Amino acid sequence: MSTEEQAVRHEHSDDESLLHRLGYAQELFRGMGGFQNFAISFTIISILAGCLTSYSVGMEHGGPSSIIWGWLLVGLMSTIISLSMAEIASAYPTAGGLYYWASKLGSPGWGWATGWFNLIGQVAVTAAIGYGLATFGAVFLDFEFGYYQQMDDIFGASANASIYLLYAFFMACACLINFFHIRVTAGLNTISAYWHMAGVAFIVAVLIFVPDKHQSLSYVFTETVNNSGYGGGTTSWGNPTFWFVWGLGLLLAQYTITGFDASAHTAEETQRASRMAATGMWTSVVASVIFGWILLLAVTFAIPSTQGALENIGIVVPWIWEESMSRTWAEILLFICVVAQFFCLTASVTSASRMMFAFSRDRAVPGHTLWRRVARNRIPRYSVAGIGIFSSALMIPAVWNYLVGYFAGTAIAVIGLYIAFVLPVYLRLRKGDSWDEPRAWSLGRHYKWVDTVSLAWVGIITVLFIFPLYTAGLPWSDDFTWELTNYTILWFLGIGLIFGGWWVLSARRWFKGPIRMGTEEELDRIEERYDRPAGGASPAGK
Repeated sequence: MSTEEQAVRHEHSDDESLLHRLGYAQELFRGMGGFQNFAISFTIISILAGCLTSYSVGMEHGGPSSIIWGWLLVGLMSTIISLSMAEIASAYPTAGGLYYWASKLGSPGWGWATGWFNLIGQVAVTAAIGYGLATFGAVFLDFEFGYYQQMDDIFGASANASIYLLYAFFMACACLINFFHIRVTAGLNTISAYWHMAGVAFIVAVLIFVPDKHQSLSYVFTETVNNSGYGGGTTSWGNPTFWFVWGLGLLLAQYTITGFDASAHTAEETQRASRMAATGMWTSVVASVIFGWILLLAVTFAIPSTQGALENIGIVVPWIWEESMSRTWAEILLFICVVAQFFCLTASVTSASRMMFAFSRDRAVPGHTLWRRVARNRIPRYSVAGIGIFSSALMIPAVWNYLVGYFAGTAIAVIGLYIAFVLPVYLRLRKGDSWDEPRAWSLGRHYKWVDTVSLAWVGIITVLFIFPLYTAGLPWSDDFTWELTNYTILWFLGIGLIFGGWWVLSARRWFKGPIRMGTEEELDRIEERYDRPAGGASPAGK
């Protein structure tokens, strides 16, 4: 045996031993390296997805100043949150991630709440990613083949229905890819990371050199816009209402920089997971902040006119590209984005399905015996299919109203995920210096201020993003319309009643948090059920 083979086997053995100590057998295949762990979070964050599909939110709520400075503010806060989470991920590198952390740091009740916030957020973010992809994909196909007219002629489908049908197709493809071995999706994530970086570089270069005119520095960094109705459309920094509107524009950045918990959910498939899952988490955020800011600067400099952007707000980024250059250039850049966004959707299905698998492994999800099944290729295929079905169902309202479907999906994703992110952080902070769980990556004494800032920021955005984006969505508004209502708070009230009520009436008596799968010998026997890889080594590399 070569020295390299011995090193790999030693790493696998250490990972397996840690997983056994945490109570689980090595059911999933540990075939991801550190870069691939980084790549899945970087892919789900996907600056070529969220940055561009949600650009309209920032444009109408604060304008360029909110887009550019808001991105840096949210990027800083998201980095701090990722550091808080990374320390805990290093101590508990399991697919359950956040709910496992909360259960161990707190109690089964904390784990239950965290798990459901996380799972709902995972479903919502997967749905929003897929629907954003379908929106961009429909514009691209419309440029190429007259997609909307074709769908109307053949099926009599409206524009919204046409987008949903394309969304369902992309979702089915993403789930199908996730049925294959983890090496396939890990390889795609590696390609995706390079595609995103090269794609951003190409798009930025095109937007610098091709347009005949660019906006001024003053416009990009200081221009203010308020198309929300709040404050009568005021754009004065001296008006507190405009600060609120500017804050609503932060949804652009906050929605984009989500999903980095994927590094934790794929920890059982990552080598040297105690360090690599933690590192993958915070480095994916930092890289996204840097590349995303450069991309947003390039797009904003290319805006032909503010009024034109507002008149074409539903497809504002493709409009900017077509108007500032040509349709051909717009098609090229859209193609780059659509491919990147499909990578993002595929990675999000991977992460969400692993969370659903792990939560079901501990019997928390109805039908858990189905969702926790692992196929012979070490993939939880039923969980993959479940995520596809639930995410598709969440976006059905978008067939009747695009804004209700997509923007509610983004807000649900942000609030659900970030609450799940910081519940374990709060519990870790409460533990203080007494928390001495072995871990390869630690904040040291800095955890106190890092965790405190994380909690404060999530509190702010949770309150902020339950408000409608437009005054016409306020029930007491003179021009109230259900079409612009933010249903996020209703979603969470309903979810709270269902899963909170379930906990009080039943689950608190039988849900005990993470369940050990057996003794050391029993864990070994579970692992023996799976085929040994080429060379005769067992799945865990014994």
